Amino acid sequence: MSLESAGRRVVGDALALRALAHPLRLKLHALVGREGSVTAAEAARQLGVSQALASHHLRQLAKYGYVEPAEAGDNRERPWRVTHTSTTFEPEKTDEAQEAVEALERFVIERAGAQFAEWQQRRGEADPGWADQTGISQSLVYLTLDEMAELHRAWTDLINPLVEQRPLGDVAARPADAMPVDITLIATPLRPTATGG
Repeated sequence: MSLESAGRRVVGDALALRALAHPLRLKLHALVGREGSVTAAEAARQLGVSQALASHHLRQLAKYGYVEPAEAGDNRERPWRVTHTSTTFEPEKTDEAQEAVEALERFVIERAGAQFAEWQQRRGEADPGWADQTGISQSLVYLTLDEMAELHRAWTDLINPLVEQRPLGDVAARPADAMPVDITLIATPLRPTATGG
C-alpha cells in the first residue's frame, strides 16, 4: 500500500533508511521541518554542534531526498527545507533494509519518549486544553491482519488531509493558534501467552 502524496513520502530503500537512522540527522530533519528553512549555521547553533557537522549531515539528508536547498535571501546563505511533511517506512524485503528500518524505528521511539518527558515537565504551564487532549492512549485489542490493515488505512485517511493542508515551514497554511504536535503511531503485535491469550 503506497501512501505517497504531496506531503508524505514512502521510504523503502535500505540506503535511504540508513541515511535517516542517525540521531543527529533525525534532529536536523525535524528542525528544518519546524523552522521551514534553516542554514547549517543556524542548525548548528540550535542543536549545539559544529557548523561543519551540521552541514555534513544536511548534505547527507539531501543526498537521500529528505531535504533540499531552499530559496536564499542572498548568495551567502544556503538554507535547507524538507521535501515532505511526513514519512512512512516500508522497507524492501532485504535484511539490510529491515535492519535499517529497525534502527530508525528505535531512534524514533527514543525521540518520542524524550519529547513526551519534556512535555510532562511543562504540561502544568500549558493551556489546560492542551493538557487534556494530549498524552498517551493505550489499548490492547485482538485484531486480524486485515483488521490491522484497515486500522492503518483509517489512521492514514485521518492524518493525511492535515499533513497536506499544513506543510511544514508554511506558516501561512496553519491557523495562528496551531501548535507543533508530534504524533507517533506505534502498533506492536504481542507474543501470545501460553494459553493463547
